[in-house]
Amino acid sequence: MIPATTLGRQPAPPSTWQHELAGAITDPEALARALDLDPALFAAAAPAGELFALRVPLSFVSRMRRGDPTDPLLLQVMPLAAELLERAGFGSDPLAEHAAFRAPGLLQKYHGRALLIASGACAVNCRYCFRREFPYSEQLGSGALSQALDTIALDPGIEEVILSGGDPLSLSNARLRAITGRLAQIPHIRRLRVHTRLPVVLPSRVDAGLTDWLRHLPWPVAVVLHSNHGNEIDDSVRAACARLREAGATLLNQAVLLRGVNDSVAALSSLSQRLFAAGVVPYYLHLLDRVRGVAHFEVPEERAQRLVGELASTLSGYLVPRLVREVPGGPAKIPLGAQFAPWKM
Repeated sequence: MIPATTLGRQPAPPSTWQHELAGAITDPEALARALDLDPALFAAAAPAGELFALRVPLSFVSRMRRGDPTDPLLLQVMPLAAELLERAGFGSDPLAEHAAFRAPGLLQKYHGRALLIASGACAVNCRYCFRREFPYSEQLGSGALSQALDTIALDPGIEEVILSGGDPLSLSNARLRAITGRLAQIPHIRRLRVHTRLPVVLPSRVDAGLTDWLRHLPWPVAVVLHSNHGNEIDDSVRAACARLREAGATLLNQAVLLRGVNDSVAALSSLSQRLFAAGVVPYYLHLLDRVRGVAHFEVPEERAQRLVGELASTLSGYLVPRLVREVPGGPAKIPLGAQFAPWKM
């Protein structure tokens, strides 16, 4: 058993990023007015928001096009009437994660690595989130983290830990240090991965304390960002990515293919090129996970394969993300081959 230690629960003075997070927009009408849009365009936002709340930092709102109700960043966060429609095949646990729990807050889907739900909080509530109905309160109760870490310690087959959530970077630097301090006591851990959207939606989160934490970790670290559209990547995001790279992190990106947001060769190409210019490798392009309320975002698999085929015919291979689908109970994410248009020799 890992000896119990204090896990960074002492309150600390709020930092700049924490002030920004506290000031996130949570009211659909306020978001519409901030973008010079008529709130009547989003009449169903209130009931949809009751099912899954709106939350978006002002730094992300600043990158949206004013006066455009179809802005691709806005569509990712604004509650819409389509979320209220029931669709066959869409449910509360699309990846059957309940069957993968090893301990409260600890999921193991694939050999050799385990996913630690470090936090239930996010800086932004993405409307397509496959964990929008995840029972965080059940999985993050008192003693859950210690139990999860003890489970990892007792299983030498787990060589990689993935910090996920929610978003693990919603935790304070002290809390992150405490968690990885406990992990550092486990000799069979060889790699750490951090899945996060905060450096994209709230770049100020990548502060000196965070980079110092990364710099002193005892393992190679991959920070897997989540960006879906090139307009998300501005100077502040590029600077945050530079700070992460300087701290020794390898940066990867996983995107979700979303109808009306990035389902075009132009959008996907721009995203890959802007990511790479920021020092981030385009890694995965996920087909939508079929959680309840997100059917309006779905892109058919055959069309997704054609899009990636067109992308591969115009970009260098290292700029083309792998198109994948996650299948409940599968041994790994399932790669989906690109479809290429016929050509003449």
